[in-house]
Amino acid sequence: MLGIDKYVHLSRVLDYRFKNVDLLEQALTHRSAAKLHNERLEFLGDAVLGMVVADALYQAFPEVPEGKLTRMRSTLVKGETLAELAREANVGELVKLGQGELKSGGHRRSSILADAMEAVLGAIYLDAGLETVRGVILNLWDERINALNPNEHPKDNKTRLQEFLQSRRQPLPVYDVVNISGKDHAQTFDVSCTVSQVDTPVVASGNSRRKAEQQAAKLMLEKLENAAG
Repeated sequence: MLGIDKYVHLSRVLDYRFKNVDLLEQALTHRSAAKLHNERLEFLGDAVLGMVVADALYQAFPEVPEGKLTRMRSTLVKGETLAELAREANVGELVKLGQGELKSGGHRRSSILADAMEAVLGAIYLDAGLETVRGVILNLWDERINALNPNEHPKDNKTRLQEFLQSRRQPLPVYDVVNISGKDHAQTFDVSCTVSQVDTPVVASGNSRRKAEQQAAKLMLEKLENAAG
């Protein structure tokens, strides 16, 4: 039980205190730090989270069809959402990493934080059972579930732009990198998006080509939708 004080904030965020602190320790141990790490607990937490969120959505949105429920669930259980919750609980300060991961800033990496958050949920399931972990999940995800709009389009901007053009039998957009600036570890990409029915391409920036393309697609889609009235 030594060192349990460091988990006070996490326990407060979860509204749960572990009976078996060893489970929590394992959930916060990355594979780079020890042979007994959190990947099996992550596997378990992923399954429990998916089931609890699916059930919550089924109950909260009785008229919504399966396809939209699936997309809504994906929004709630994706790595980005898990990493946000992990940051709120200061999981990065608690996760145990090997030297290599520590030096590369692993305690800030979204994928590591998301995996640890899932592992913590798996550990709660083993420590206290399904109904307890259900309560923890619903408490953590409550605001996000209530904020969901079943009719909000969850697809990324490039997909939305492509579908917009295809529905009007127009050629697909063309993306070009027009400039790359900055040092290798902190580059900025400027990407243009060109479509046949707009005279001037739009240009957007991002810290990766993918992000710049997504932003350019967003700007082009807004321009097309405004023109369509």
